[in-house]
Amino acid sequence: MPRTKRTINEEKNKITDQKTVEKKQSEFVLPVYDLIGEKKEDLDLPKEIFGFKVNEKLLAQAVRVYLFNQRQGTVSTKTRGEVAGSTRKIYRQKGTGRARHGSIKAPIFVGGGIVGGPKPKDYSLKINKKQNRQAILSALSLQFKNKNILVFDDKILNENLKTKTVFQLLKKLDLNDKKTLFVLPKMEEKFIRASRNIEKTDFIDAKSINAYKILNCQKLVLFKSSVLEIKNHFKVN
Repeated sequence: MPRTKRTINEEKNKITDQKTVEKKQSEFVLPVYDLIGEKKEDLDLPKEIFGFKVNEKLLAQAVRVYLFNQRQGTVSTKTRGEVAGSTRKIYRQKGTGRARHGSIKAPIFVGGGIVGGPKPKDYSLKINKKQNRQAILSALSLQFKNKNILVFDDKILNENLKTKTVFQLLKKLDLNDKKTLFVLPKMEEKFIRASRNIEKTDFIDAKSINAYKILNCQKLVLFKSSVLEIKNHFKVN
């Protein structure tokens, strides 16, 4: 059967659509690096997590809530009624030529009470689960969009690491002078001990990530199992 012009156009459209789909799929692929900083394989990242629509207002709210919740609010000063001291009138009312006073605990005396000083206060704010989830996904997507995410192979966590080895790995990938957050599948003591003395490094486990931590770093380093933990945590297939 001869190919008509319409048939040829349909075939071209199919090829174009297929290429478009492949391109979209390849947008969420990152290389996985081994201990010497060489590319080992490619890892497909879930679009539902790293392709989430960024909500900047929600990110600002989530960061504000996180920072406020770090405040302990335990500082306290004593008023004149709480200061320990004598209640005797310090000198007679008249005849001294001085202003009349009744208590050594008055705020104008050294060791007296504090006027308008801080008292214990609860500064905590709340954000609902849905908002918190969307803020985390927005933060991850923003860092992915800005090309600030790297993926390490899980075998690195099982190695008998030295600080020098980790430093050389970070230096090869141009991470040694950047504020880096390692997202671990769990708090791996071997890796943390080998890396914690390296300047500008921080650690968090995959289930405890939050928008502030994700945004407060220049580079976000994931492990293959960390990506799996994040997928399971957010129930993404």
